[in-house]
Amino acid sequence: MKIFLPSALALLATGAASAFAPSVSAPRAFSSTSLSMAAEGSDRRTFVAKTGAAATAASIAAATGLPMDAEAAATQLWEPVKLPFEDTLYDIDFDSATHGYLVGSRGAFAETNDGGKTWEARSFSNLDPDEEVTYRFQILSFKDGEGWVLGKPTLLLHTKDNGKTWERIPLSPKLPGEPSAIVGLGPGKAEMITSSGAIYTTENAGRNWKAQVKETIDATLNRISSSGVSGASYFTGSITNQVRDNDGAYLAVSSRGNFFLTWEPGQDFWIPHNRGTPRRIQNMGFVEGDIHKGLWMTLNGGKVFISPNEPDLTKDSFDFREADIKTGGYGVTDVAYRNADEVWAVGGSNTMYVSFDGGKKFTFDKSANNYPGNLYNVKFFKEFGNMGWALGSNGLLLRYRG
Repeated sequence: MKIFLPSALALLATGAASAFAPSVSAPRAFSSTSLSMAAEGSDRRTFVAKTGAAATAASIAAATGLPMDAEAAATQLWEPVKLPFEDTLYDIDFDSATHGYLVGSRGAFAETNDGGKTWEARSFSNLDPDEEVTYRFQILSFKDGEGWVLGKPTLLLHTKDNGKTWERIPLSPKLPGEPSAIVGLGPGKAEMITSSGAIYTTENAGRNWKAQVKETIDATLNRISSSGVSGASYFTGSITNQVRDNDGAYLAVSSRGNFFLTWEPGQDFWIPHNRGTPRRIQNMGFVEGDIHKGLWMTLNGGKVFISPNEPDLTKDSFDFREADIKTGGYGVTDVAYRNADEVWAVGGSNTMYVSFDGGKKFTFDKSANNYPGNLYNVKFFKEFGNMGWALGSNGLLLRYRG
């Protein structure tokens, strides 16, 4: 399962080692909360549409002998879905082919029971409207009817009954860094990562958490000051864009975007790696959700790089190759693999691109061309018919129709 943090929103525009105790007990009692119904284009983008589709038009014209307009040749494989609010969307998840949730800014929270065709706003009955809009629900994870929601200011919610009732999970103030992502792993089980690279697991629905890494990232890098990774020595700060692959490996980018780190289950420490380019890293992720199939990386200026299969995770540097993608300078905020060949990239000004050759060459998709704003997240759910969703600002939700 992929976890994507909405730090792409910001890109577009120190914990003590003693805190890693074997177990951290929650100091406060739980409180159950019932869930109730809530009452409730640009010239440059046109240029990107035309230039991004020019190669497609040329290839079609060469094959058929007929001239074609470049923008007309662009694909349009997504359709908008109406939502009961217009807030920025951060995450979406399903626990069945029909039932899922959607979260966003200003307390945005919606539920579907028909596979995402329609959505109903939800709210928590113990939060008054003024308090609820202060929360940004950023991360959502569901598995077998059990769900977790992570928000800011720091808020962790848990349900055991498909969202009928929720409980607020208290977190220890001794946690190094802020909780930044969580994934459900089964009944009462979850894994959480913080902005300092601390990884914790729980097997009793959040009452206790067990550390999986011996020390924070800054502690590791300052102890190994001669790592050979540019920007890693004497590092102070946090990590962003934390993502988890299907087998529990993690990937994170330094807050300055000048290097990245990897971690696999069983390792005591994170391993830093050079970015291999002077451009700042915008976001990173896994090829087909598997660290051993490779990594993708987006850089300032709309660049996309992809590493080969079976990267050597012990090396300081990876052999990334640049994808052929014409973005007109718009940043690429997220990339997702629908399968080994079909790859999607989304970014600023609601631009979308698709590759049908495993990420070697991308062409423009005009599905969101008439909507203002930015796209931040694209996800596919292989376990539920490979349905796909793209999330953005102004309440824009796109559904993949193929």
